[in-house]
Amino acid sequence: MPKEITFRGKTIDELMKMSYAEFAELCNARARRSLLRHGIDKALEKKIKKAREALEKGAKDLKPIRTHRRDTVIVPQMLGLKFAVHNGKEFVVVEIKPEMLGHYLGEFALTRKKLKHGKAGIGATRSSTAIARK
Repeated sequence: MPKEITFRGKTIDELMKMSYAEFAELCNARARRSLLRHGIDKALEKKIKKAREALEKGAKDLKPIRTHRRDTVIVPQMLGLKFAVHNGKEFVVVEIKPEMLGHYLGEFALTRKKLKHGKAGIGATRSSTAIARK
């Protein structure tokens, strides 16, 4: 039997019924302050509601919600949805899972590439040994 997923002692169903202010009380200080002061961007909230309704009606393949709002706190209403978060160069598709609750969207769309050190070529400077991974 799979283990029931909870967030700070609350089940997913209980979290879905909460308002943003009630959910904010379960988050850490930074996310709580952000949710209580700003809430969620109204345009993004509209898109989330529309996608959530389509998901409940049985839509299988939803397009990701594109956003530049990396500072948005992940709330229970986003669970199961896909977001295309801009990392400064391109949109990175992120599927929201229960473990991501209370974190920010930007944490899952990295802005810097991993660095791989290689061997410098003939006549190359030492600084050219750092090659970005693809």
